[in-house]
Amino acid sequence: MLRVLGSPKKLCSGPTRRDMLQVGALGFFGLGLPDFLRLSTVQPAAPQKERHFGKAKACILLHLYGSPSQIETVDMKPAAPPEIRGEFKSIRSSLPGLDVCELLPNLARAMDRTTVVRSMTHPYPIHGVAYALTGVPQIDIPMELNPHDGRHWPFVGSVVDYVLRGRDGGKPTRPVPDNLALPFAFSSQRVGEVPRAGPYAAFLGSAYNPIWTEFHGKASKKAVKTLQEQRFEAGEPYRGVTPDSRFALATATHLAADMTLDRLNRRQSLTQQFDRARRDLDRSTAGQSLDRFRQMALSLVGSDRIREALDLGREPLALRETYGMTLFGQSCLAARRLVEAGSRFVTVFWDEYGLAGSGWDTHWDHYPRMKDELLPGLDRAWYGLIADLDARGLLEETLVLCVSEHGRTPKMQNVKGGGRDHWSQAYSCLFAGGGVARGNIVGKTDKIGGTVAERPVSPKDILATLYHLLGIDHMMTLVDRVGRPLPLVEGSVVQEMLA
Repeated sequence: MLRVLGSPKKLCSGPTRRDMLQVGALGFFGLGLPDFLRLSTVQPAAPQKERHFGKAKACILLHLYGSPSQIETVDMKPAAPPEIRGEFKSIRSSLPGLDVCELLPNLARAMDRTTVVRSMTHPYPIHGVAYALTGVPQIDIPMELNPHDGRHWPFVGSVVDYVLRGRDGGKPTRPVPDNLALPFAFSSQRVGEVPRAGPYAAFLGSAYNPIWTEFHGKASKKAVKTLQEQRFEAGEPYRGVTPDSRFALATATHLAADMTLDRLNRRQSLTQQFDRARRDLDRSTAGQSLDRFRQMALSLVGSDRIREALDLGREPLALRETYGMTLFGQSCLAARRLVEAGSRFVTVFWDEYGLAGSGWDTHWDHYPRMKDELLPGLDRAWYGLIADLDARGLLEETLVLCVSEHGRTPKMQNVKGGGRDHWSQAYSCLFAGGGVARGNIVGKTDKIGGTVAERPVSPKDILATLYHLLGIDHMMTLVDRVGRPLPLVEGSVVQEMLA
């Protein structure tokens, strides 16, 4: 038996006798495992009566890969020794009782519309994006470095897409997809290591992977990065981009330059001629994934709405600058436009760029990177997104999360530029909109920000809360490749976060 931190429920190593009888009974009616997998997630287990259940119509998930220091963001420790509190001073925010880092003056203005959870905690101080963003109950380094490891569970965006599409009848009829991710395919713009796991559909099938964008633009500032014997010295878009930079759907979903709708319809007709020969394939899980991807691609290329949503040139330059003219800031603006256009789940990754060990992974050059890139980029983007959604009347129905895999060590390391290593015993995350309370602090850490002193919250509790606010029963089950019924997530809704 395994108990996940923060959850009162237990996950058994296999299906119950009732589950096995359920699967067995389906066999008598000619329904195989693929059919059972498809049918098992489209309905919540029971109606929900809480006023905040389903409050959010859409979700924007911001993930800071590498993980920021809680002590240099929203859990300052000014009374701690110098090797703990670091170089930066704290300033007051618009939320009484919450001071933030002096390099976050704009974010400070949005704290009265934000809930801060200071007591995030779990037992895995590794870059477990999969642990933070899926229901998987355990993580290890081999899983982190292998997106195709069979032990992975589906990414939260893939689950949302799968469940909501099931309620819509299973067909991609919406003009804008429900599982989009920016600015480029995760872990694709670095060298030096193998791709990382995390935002993939796992046993739901590859057709439920996020639909990625591509970034087309120029960096306006340079950076120098080193990793062992490797050196990266080039433009760094997370420090700045030119105003003509843009996003587009990844190449796999682009129309060829000479592809007209008439030609597209002819191709679709040709494809339909093979449908009868593909009957057996269509009945398989792989065939269902291929069919869904085909329908989705045809839907996307036949509509201009997503291309218009990604066209940031339609926004006034002054508004774009409010978000920060950086890759992360402009990605957040694109996320707002996608939600406004109808997407129900958009993810923005602050990813590694150039070399592994970049992003928010500040083992070295901690202070220079926090000053020149990380804190200013987060400062503008969070404020710009929250203020913009609020001004448009969208914040109350749009859930916004800013999370990471873990935090950083309380004690600074004596390396060039300072450094903080991985630390998962205590860290902080930000939440706003979509049923989340305005101006709220959940949890507390000790005097050095090293352990949780009040109200421990696990990443699984955050996922349970996200599902709850989107109107998805977090206690419902999925069925994996070998027929085991698995809960969406073994966590509990954090009631203190809710409005």
